[in-house]
Amino acid sequence: MKRVTLLTVCAATVALVAAGCGNSSNNSSGGNSGSGSGSGNTATSSSGTPKCAGSSTPAAPPSSGGTLTVWLMSGSAPTGWAEKINSDFAAKYPGWKVNYQVQQWNGIVAKLNKALVSSQTPDVIEVGNTQAVSYASAGELEDLSSVTNQFNCPQFNQALAQSGAFQNKQYAIPFYGANRTVIYRKDMFAHAGITSPPTTDSEWLSDMGKLKSAYSSDPEFQAMYLPGQEWYTMLSFVWDHGGDVAKSSNGKFTATLNSPQAQAGIDFYKQLYQASGTTAPKDTDEATPQQSDVVSKDGGHVAMMIGLPWEEAGVVKNDPNLADQFAAFPIPSSQAGKTAPVFLGGSDLAVSASSPNQAAAQAWLAMASNSANQAVLAQNGAVPGTSTDISGLSGSPVGTAMGIASKIGKVTPITPAWAAVEAGNNPLKTMLTEVLQGSKSTADATNEADAALNKILQSGS
Repeated sequence: MKRVTLLTVCAATVALVAAGCGNSSNNSSGGNSGSGSGSGNTATSSSGTPKCAGSSTPAAPPSSGGTLTVWLMSGSAPTGWAEKINSDFAAKYPGWKVNYQVQQWNGIVAKLNKALVSSQTPDVIEVGNTQAVSYASAGELEDLSSVTNQFNCPQFNQALAQSGAFQNKQYAIPFYGANRTVIYRKDMFAHAGITSPPTTDSEWLSDMGKLKSAYSSDPEFQAMYLPGQEWYTMLSFVWDHGGDVAKSSNGKFTATLNSPQAQAGIDFYKQLYQASGTTAPKDTDEATPQQSDVVSKDGGHVAMMIGLPWEEAGVVKNDPNLADQFAAFPIPSSQAGKTAPVFLGGSDLAVSASSPNQAAAQAWLAMASNSANQAVLAQNGAVPGTSTDISGLSGSPVGTAMGIASKIGKVTPITPAWAAVEAGNNPLKTMLTEVLQGSKSTADATNEADAALNKILQSGS
């Protein structure tokens, strides 16, 4: 996603979406809910996030001025985006200046753990959206529940907003996101007589048959490259069939992959793998080998891949002759007229609970979340976090499809324990390999995956 229309913000997406929005576990412990300015019990919306609250106009920082320290991650903000906000902030609030620092993803968890409890804490920080709950549960983020209207709360992307909520309080606001689409070769579809992308999973399977027939003379041809352990994609099918990875009751998560609905989604993943003609290993994910390298190999023998915009850009970087050959469509649903839900990875923005510059930090966040600045994020290829206007994504076929799919984006279970699922021996990956290899039935594999997940998710309960 570093091209002008698609990749400006997605160096971070490599670390975030492909790796689960920061798969390093926050090592801080503790269950306190933070020291923030929100008070008492907060009413919640139907999505599980606190209802929008407070004035839409932020309070002005102290007129005495000061320095606001802002940490954003490498690759997240388009060129000039943060700099313009910093300039506008200094102009609007005389006496204030912004100490803007770009941080690297490698080692950021340990660095934040130390910084957030120090006397030199940054005021505003960016966190991966699966990391936010860990910092919130440790009391390291300010409770923003009572002032969310100043951050354009009515237009929050709800999946990203949920990732910044903990115990019915909003500790982080959405920054940006990205999600997978089906990226396909237009020329190969045309050669197979496919005049429009599939809109249901049955059409999708049918089109794979047409593609394999049209390219039957090519022994290297794959209708779609689908890695065996691509569990983020599997989530789409589990959700589409009405299942989920885990459900929460009274603050306790219990894995639910053994439900009939979840099993139906996993079985469709197996069906798709078998129908695709993929040569992808059953026991590795999309990074081993990097699927963009496979799709671009020898001029390209792959008609489709399920991926992120930066992966399409990777194909084109490897083989510039393919630059105009790609388009995309949302992952099809089993239900006509719908698209499958997608995992929405990305980042949130938060205020350090120990920041001495709370008003200034909130004023900076208000600028970052306004419609004009969110439009710039969309124009540079990201799903905006605090604006429902995704028209800026329409500058490319992949961006258009991503924007459509993002409307029903979802996230993994909002619990500090989830980081350990992704960081360790991920039970979802093991389950998929067992199902695809046929070493276990779907029922047995999901029962074992649930047991392994429950051991992690309930370890602190």
